Amino acid sequence: MAALTPGLTLLERGDDDYEAARTASVWNGLRPDRFPELIALVRDVSEAQSAVRLAAERGLRVTVRSGGHSWSANHLRDGALMIDLSRLTDVEVDVEREIAWVSPAVRGEQLIRELRQHDLFFTTGHCNDVGLGGFTLGGGFGWMSRVHGMACESVVALDVITADGDLVRCDSEHNKDLYWAARGAGPGFPGIVVRLALRVYPLYPVMMLSTDLYPRAALDELFLWLETIIATVPEALELRVNVSREHPGVDGVGLRVVGSTFAADADAARHNLAILDSCPVLEQRVSSVRNAEADVLDVVMASDDFCKPGKRMVADNMWTGAPMEDLLPGIRRIADTMSHESFLMWHLMGLDPKVPPGGFYSLRDRYAACIYSVWGDASDDAALAAWPGDRMREMERYATGIQINDENLGRRTAAVADESAVQRLQEICRARDPEARFHSWPEYPE
Repeated sequence: MAALTPGLTLLERGDDDYEAARTASVWNGLRPDRFPELIALVRDVSEAQSAVRLAAERGLRVTVRSGGHSWSANHLRDGALMIDLSRLTDVEVDVEREIAWVSPAVRGEQLIRELRQHDLFFTTGHCNDVGLGGFTLGGGFGWMSRVHGMACESVVALDVITADGDLVRCDSEHNKDLYWAARGAGPGFPGIVVRLALRVYPLYPVMMLSTDLYPRAALDELFLWLETIIATVPEALELRVNVSREHPGVDGVGLRVVGSTFAADADAARHNLAILDSCPVLEQRVSSVRNAEADVLDVVMASDDFCKPGKRMVADNMWTGAPMEDLLPGIRRIADTMSHESFLMWHLMGLDPKVPPGGFYSLRDRYAACIYSVWGDASDDAALAAWPGDRMREMERYATGIQINDENLGRRTAAVADESAVQRLQEICRARDPEARFHSWPEYPE
């Protein structure tokens, strides 16, 4: 351990605790062979500022880890100073104003637990262990995003450490450029977010789910059905299709249609879920659950069923609004080539999902297709790590772009925002971080 600056815990490559800290920073079981020069285990904002200033003194570039849920482990860069914010987990709820101030390593489960005590709610990620820092910076597609928008749309203020180590407040009146960039730029953001003010919402009295499990033979008709209902799906209904080989009761590939809704009462919830009964292949169902009431915390915690902490995983995704007839060959190909634990999550976003003005986040479309390769044996790395990118590459002519939080940019280049937003972000980065102190999106080969 290197005592390079008073009070700051720094690990140098070669220290006894270095490798444990490096690997612990990655949620994924697939940990890349990239090695920061230093790891700063900060306990508060002032230590994070000291780490940024130390990086400048040493001529090192900076990466940031909050929850460690980056699919590409973007915070692991050779020769960098990695600032580990995982100890920053404070939550402060202003009930009257319906604002929650959170530190970047606060995870979905923690925030949901805190807010439930005040009958409040936030659009946390579908995996409960995602840190709010990276989640909101990357856009943040979570529970009830069709109603409340992406998580970044609910950010009302941020405290940011700049490239020179200063701490600044960013909101609609102060440091407007950084406030704009923080809403969606993800690891492209030229600073370190150490505190966020989130607009939170009244807790919905009822959460209800309906699910239907179908065999592979129903795939074409089921996905074509999505196109027929896309204009009429209730806004408060989150509808997705989970395609995998791990559905009990189905030999081979199965397709689980999941409808989840938050509502004011049980009648409204049942109304939102009734659209599942319009599926033209209902008679092919292997199993079905209708209108099951659940607690929001139980639903958030159940997400580990598909997030699979500790497994080796690679993700890729796309936004698309292409006709389903054009998309079906690619969907079939995904279904017919997936390994036992891999899966596709196909989210229906709606007929005309609006992109809000005022932030870097600028891509959205009718469907969010997210594909995940999952395995446990390192001998399968070469074949299974390439699978998501290969399948998305085959379909990319139909893609609007990608959502950053399921990015695979180290393996496959894709649009993360519209061209004007990218240009404006580049201008902000040149002004705010002229020496490129902060590493941006992945550009490394893997």
